[in-house]
Amino acid sequence: MGIIVVLVFLGVFGVVVLIAAASGSGATEQTRAMMTRLESAIAVGKPDMADLVVDVRKNELMSSIPWLDRYLSKLELAPRIRRFLYQANVKWTVGGLSLLCAVCFIVPAYLVYWRTGVVILSFVIGLVTGAGPVFWVYQKRKMRLGKFEQGLPEAIDLIVSALRVGHSLNAAMGLVSRECAEPVAGEFRLTFDEMNYGLELKSALDNLTTRVPLQDVKIVTTAVLIQRESGGNLAEVLDKTAQVIRERFRLRRQVATHTAQGRLTGWILTLLPVVLGFLLYLVNPELMSNLWKKDLGIKLLYAAGSMIVIGGLIIRKIVNMDV
Repeated sequence: MGIIVVLVFLGVFGVVVLIAAASGSGATEQTRAMMTRLESAIAVGKPDMADLVVDVRKNELMSSIPWLDRYLSKLELAPRIRRFLYQANVKWTVGGLSLLCAVCFIVPAYLVYWRTGVVILSFVIGLVTGAGPVFWVYQKRKMRLGKFEQGLPEAIDLIVSALRVGHSLNAAMGLVSRECAEPVAGEFRLTFDEMNYGLELKSALDNLTTRVPLQDVKIVTTAVLIQRESGGNLAEVLDKTAQVIRERFRLRRQVATHTAQGRLTGWILTLLPVVLGFLLYLVNPELMSNLWKKDLGIKLLYAAGSMIVIGGLIIRKIVNMDV
């Protein structure tokens, strides 16, 4: 009887051990299969799968020259210049703008120094011509932002109409990106895409105000965010915001009309000495060359240039009014 009990115990123990071993083996095989799938998905340690890994991050070059791109990427000023170029809708890189400014500085400065032999005058002329590309980009940026500002009230009206018929804010922005003209459509399209990709509303609107640094855009985004937190009728809030923006346009045009004479006077008083000096040089080069060949003439040039700059800045400060 004791032998039968021992045999039954050994049989049950063996069955339990076999079941446990089988279960462990199955779990191990399952774990191995899962790890294999994970490694094939992320291509860890497999050169043949590494080519299948795609970097979806946005990579923008600062310059087409590799060493200049690495150097500009380390500078904190480079992202600001890149944003400046984007706002002007200029397809230049930061390195391209830097090299163009350098060429515009070196060539005229060398020609003036070769002609006159005055270092300071050559340096000043080089600074003026070197700032030419930056000034051109600035004017392009100003025109583009002005065009955006003019089209913003119509875009807000379109959003209000979409909200009143039952569309969401995201769908209303998509409607603006399809129906409005550039650059309003392009900027709202980027905001619409960011919201569709999962970015929260506040971050998407913050990116919009970063790309378009206008006071009117800040007013709109602030109104939307306040309504999101406190509640209320968003269509009514945006309708009132559009009215405020139109009133600012009217007041700004009125101020520009009243200050037109002062701005024209500032340009004439600033450019008249330079143009007159150039014309006198064409008529009598020997007489005008005394200004940079003699010590007294050089001092007079420095004094005249300083007073022209100071006077132009004072007139600009008087006629420019923030509305």
